[in-house]
Amino acid sequence: MIILFVLGYVAIALEHPIKINKAATALIIGTLTWVAYMLGLPDILNQGYSSAWNSFILTNPGVGYKDMIKFVGEHEVLSHLAETATIIFFLLGAMTIVEIIDQHHGFKVITDKIHTTGFTRLIWIISILTFFMSAILDNLTTTIVMVALLRKLVSDKEQKWFIAGLIILAANAGGAWSPIGDVTTIMLWIGGQVSTVNIILKVFLPSLFSIMIPLLIITFFYPKSDIVRPKDSFADQRQFNTAAERTGILMLGVGCLLFVPVFKTLTHLPPYMGMLLGLGVLWVVTEIIHRGKPHEDRRKLSVAGILAKVDVPTVLFFLGILMAVASLSSAGHLDLLSKWLDEKVGDIYVINLIIGALSSIVDNVPLVAGAMGMYDIATPEMVSAATDPTYLNFFVQDGLFWEFLAYCAGTGGSILIIGSAAGVAAMGLEKIDFIWYLKKISWLAIIGYLSGAAVYWLQAQIL
Repeated sequence: MIILFVLGYVAIALEHPIKINKAATALIIGTLTWVAYMLGLPDILNQGYSSAWNSFILTNPGVGYKDMIKFVGEHEVLSHLAETATIIFFLLGAMTIVEIIDQHHGFKVITDKIHTTGFTRLIWIISILTFFMSAILDNLTTTIVMVALLRKLVSDKEQKWFIAGLIILAANAGGAWSPIGDVTTIMLWIGGQVSTVNIILKVFLPSLFSIMIPLLIITFFYPKSDIVRPKDSFADQRQFNTAAERTGILMLGVGCLLFVPVFKTLTHLPPYMGMLLGLGVLWVVTEIIHRGKPHEDRRKLSVAGILAKVDVPTVLFFLGILMAVASLSSAGHLDLLSKWLDEKVGDIYVINLIIGALSSIVDNVPLVAGAMGMYDIATPEMVSAATDPTYLNFFVQDGLFWEFLAYCAGTGGSILIIGSAAGVAAMGLEKIDFIWYLKKISWLAIIGYLSGAAVYWLQAQIL
């Protein structure tokens, strides 16, 4: 299973040289890792590394080979598929909403306000905007919005890719300090490991440094240049799309995206349902707005037509890679990894730094889930009764371990472009090359990641 995953990962990294779409590779490894799991089923499960299987046999003693097949084929696959589907539908809804705004040229309302032609200045504007938007929306949605906005501001591919790389860094940094900014912080927030106020107060400064340091490096050491702005492509649209409609669709679309965390808080339902609700509302509004227009105009602006422009290969890539990681999680590879870190490393700062670095290779969701399963939330009674209360204090609610885990898992994924949902989305939308990102952005991401970690450590020593 590991060999299949690594080979697939290499093929994804070398997408452009081998000229095979990464979505195809992801779908293959997303299936073949589960096939390998089923072929080696008794040997794998009998080793006892799968926590899901261990929990199952506790309540179902005396199980046999047929029960193993049923457990993996029906329970595990469907369970992980359900988790993956929540991300897929969230992504589909967000991409469609952004595409609707884009097709109505709502982003022109924003791009018309940005007059700078300086490359460095634009990087600062886009990065800071992304950083704070990500905390309110989430890193995935923010990346989709900002990449769509970037297309209207920059036409040169190299410049566009570079700014998109910084959008990934800023989106992941912004998501790390907000309880609703990233899937992993949402998990820790819902699980009770962190609270809203403390995660903001303790992780904001490290997250800010993780994007500020790369921006300062670019400002002082990169050559100054002007951006290449695209030609105005709105002229042919003005005859059937008014300024009021553009502004209205932009405000409603962004409002639908902002409504998602509110929906989740009020209903306790998964975020993707709030996203689909917002898409449905926006769909109805656009149908009403364009009802009296000529057929050709309605066709260009209808959601049914816009759906054809949504980047489906990116969605399929998500499906494949997440299911591949899910197979490693189900079989026990990630549990084994987390236990090894606990036994061989021990230091909570080093463990979290390693988890963050690993999250650039393996999806951070199962890594954080593994860490949450590996350690219980320490209660005050447990701390007072412990022989080493100082160590146990790291694991109380809002303890250093959980807060630093939120930072590392959130920002570590920026090191590689396929290490985070934001990176995968940007890669799919702008067709960014894996090797190009590795050469141009990864070293900046590493410096930012370690800078923020150092700030968190200093902050912990002082406070």
